[in-house]
Amino acid sequence: MASHSIPLPTTNPRLNEGCEYREQLGPDANGRTLIDYLSRRYDHSSSAEWAMRIASGHVLIDDRPAYADDVLRRGCELVWQRQPWIEPDAPRSFGLLYEDDDLIAVNKPAGLPTLPGANFLQSTLLYLVRTHAPDAAPLHRLGRWTSGIVLCAKNQLARTELMHQWSAQKVGKRYRALASGCPAWNEIAISTPIGPVPHALLGSVHAATPKGKPSLSYVTVIERREDSFLCDVRIATGRPHQIRIHLASSGHPLVGDPLYGAGGLPLLDTRALPGDPGYHLHAAELGFHHPSTSHEVVIECEPPSLLMLSTGTH
Repeated sequence: MASHSIPLPTTNPRLNEGCEYREQLGPDANGRTLIDYLSRRYDHSSSAEWAMRIASGHVLIDDRPAYADDVLRRGCELVWQRQPWIEPDAPRSFGLLYEDDDLIAVNKPAGLPTLPGANFLQSTLLYLVRTHAPDAAPLHRLGRWTSGIVLCAKNQLARTELMHQWSAQKVGKRYRALASGCPAWNEIAISTPIGPVPHALLGSVHAATPKGKPSLSYVTVIERREDSFLCDVRIATGRPHQIRIHLASSGHPLVGDPLYGAGGLPLLDTRALPGDPGYHLHAAELGFHHPSTSHEVVIECEPPSLLMLSTGTH
């Protein structure tokens, strides 16, 4: 189906509207001071930064302005009113691929996060999609720099049915990737287990490891190029960064991948993070049974030009 762009309406494309974080305190907060709890639990900010927010009246306990030395009690509601901030640059549009009363499928551009996090709030696919369909909720996510199909449910019944299909591995997923090297094979099944391994900055990242969870990808070479090749990858499991790790574990990392090298492990001495750009990966096809009609639905999304066959077909 043809896609079209839906931009985000905004007067300032970078400064967002701020947000409110709510938390009901558990037993780990009982008896601790507010400043101690916040600075230890949310260590993305220093004690001095939390003290400034509290003094500015942006932290509430049970709907009243809080003080840094307030002693917390289990069951209280803690609210942090985060003021508007400038988000990192990201695309602020998506392509509409499919929509009915239950579902909406969109084409996420590379560089746009699927969900809020890491200082992204309005520059996310979730926020953008909800300007078009307020009840939409993504059923899965793509890495920030992976483009292509994201399927969203518009109601709880559709979400429950589709999640059952996902859990039963009844959702077909095909990706297009640009990998490095010249493989001796045209088709391969890769079953390298995937799990956490040490990482200098994050503590751990997912990578190839014998202690990991079972994982399975089917790779088909569709075009050979000089020192690289286009391939279609169908995944039977959905481990984090599975395609990047599996192709790297086969000796053919994605072209430009800053994190994973041959063997499927983080490159030696790299300080790259999983969300760093450089690799070329696109979610090209998604197949499932419609949650209301049970009819088979196959959604396709044309890849970026670099991932298209030299003949121009996809």
